[in-house]
Amino acid sequence: MSGRRSIPLLLASTSPQRRAILTQLGIPFDVAAPRYEEKDRPGADPVELVRVHALGKARSLAVDAGGRPILGVDTTVVVGNEVFGKAVGESEAKAMLARLGGHTHEVVSGLCLLGDGWEELAHEVTRVTFRALSEYEIAAYLATGEWRNRAGAYAIQGLGARLVERIEGDYLNVVGLPAALLVNLLAKRYSGAYGLG
Repeated sequence: MSGRRSIPLLLASTSPQRRAILTQLGIPFDVAAPRYEEKDRPGADPVELVRVHALGKARSLAVDAGGRPILGVDTTVVVGNEVFGKAVGESEAKAMLARLGGHTHEVVSGLCLLGDGWEELAHEVTRVTFRALSEYEIAAYLATGEWRNRAGAYAIQGLGARLVERIEGDYLNVVGLPAALLVNLLAKRYSGAYGLG
């Protein structure tokens, strides 16, 4: 596929973070809300869970793609045996942040790149360690409202960076899209396009 023009991806997500990362990477894209209902099976393996959701999101837009590659992504936060999605309310967000404080957790993302007659399904794991957090710090962060609609109830690219002591792995995965993984898959499938390969 050398020399192929860069067809815009169809991003199966309304996440502003994922849009911002694709823009940063210089990858053209269109956006559509996936027609897929996420149902987390109790006790499911987190890696299996995010891969299933990423695949479901991408496949839900297959009829709308018009020849464009479709990108589906799903992200969750795992600490110990607990899986943290998006907090339903402030009390749940507070409990999540209290649990994450002073510990290392994993940000696990599933990524599906779907083309005409093929699917690439992969995942990425980034380890994030939080500082020990006081009740005051947690309350101050909750008051910002930044925790809303975020897996694990924090945004590392915003004020949530104050909660973090260190990370191991792909920073952009924590923001919402495993960028290195995506770039590698695009280079493999679309050599000569997207400025890759």
